[in-house]
Amino acid sequence: MRPIVYAHRGASAAFPEHTRAAYVQALLDGADGVECDVHLSRDGHLVLHHDAQLGRTSDGRGPVSARTLAELRRLDWTSWKGVPIPPGHGAPDRQLLTLPELLDLLRGAGRPVGLAVETKHPSPFGHRLEEEVLGLLMREGWDPETGRLDDVTVSLMSFHPDAVRHFLETVPARHVCQLVETTTRRTVRDSLRVGHTAAAVLHAGMRFVVPPALPVISAGLVDLVGPGLGFVRARPDLVRQWRAEGRVLRVWTVDTARDVDLCSALGVQQLTTNRPADVLRWAGAPAGVPLGVPAGAPTGVPLRVPAGVPAGVTTGAPGPVTAADRSRCATATVG
Repeated sequence: MRPIVYAHRGASAAFPEHTRAAYVQALLDGADGVECDVHLSRDGHLVLHHDAQLGRTSDGRGPVSARTLAELRRLDWTSWKGVPIPPGHGAPDRQLLTLPELLDLLRGAGRPVGLAVETKHPSPFGHRLEEEVLGLLMREGWDPETGRLDDVTVSLMSFHPDAVRHFLETVPARHVCQLVETTTRRTVRDSLRVGHTAAAVLHAGMRFVVPPALPVISAGLVDLVGPGLGFVRARPDLVRQWRAEGRVLRVWTVDTARDVDLCSALGVQQLTTNRPADVLRWAGAPAGVPLGVPAGAPTGVPLRVPAGVPAGVTTGAPGPVTAADRSRCATATVG
């Protein structure tokens, strides 16, 4: 059985991360699922954004949490990437997505899709962030026992062990992922966009802000474990141990054929990547095969091009674009 492939912030190597364009492309590429990071806006909307601060992926400044959704909508979310957005991938003023909008997009995919939602911490809203995610999913009809919301299978994850424990109060361990990374001064500097001195200070103090994740895993609290590639390379022994214990491994960010080979050798079942089309090819599987189906096996599921994609776009999944498909994407708005 081939690994399940999640598109990290969408097909973010091709289009700006977390934008409508990136997620439309991920579905076109045949990704089994998509990953997103969520923050709360000042007026309580779940917006898709990685950093706590604006600036890296928009023309805004300051904390995401200090802006209303309307204010965030007015920012430019695409120019920084320097690539044109195809007409079928959404208008410029509709590139910022909320979690409800992403759910609408995935529901229109016409096939089973996974959604991995990561809550970002520290958050000025504390565990209200997790509560808002759970509340939204419940209102939309999500079943925590099965993880299903229509054709979307949802899992929840965080680096912060307290956030993971908060999810576990409501959600079975098989749908909760503890993320793990090897944090260095360089990774802090690169992720937070700070200088060498500030990175050293922040790195030294991180253990007081984010408790260690390994105790959650070693205690058997979660079935899903999400180590970064740096961790996988540094601790293959621990990765093998988790695999032997029956854990499901979701490794990030797998962007080269060599990375795919490493994960395959370790028995990793799920790959998170910025390049879903490439990783699917390197994994030796046709794009668009539904979750958990061996490569080449008959699926019985007619795959369609995701909503809103113009005719003639090559997707790797058979089937014409229908008028209904285009309509679903064009009308997907905040619920």
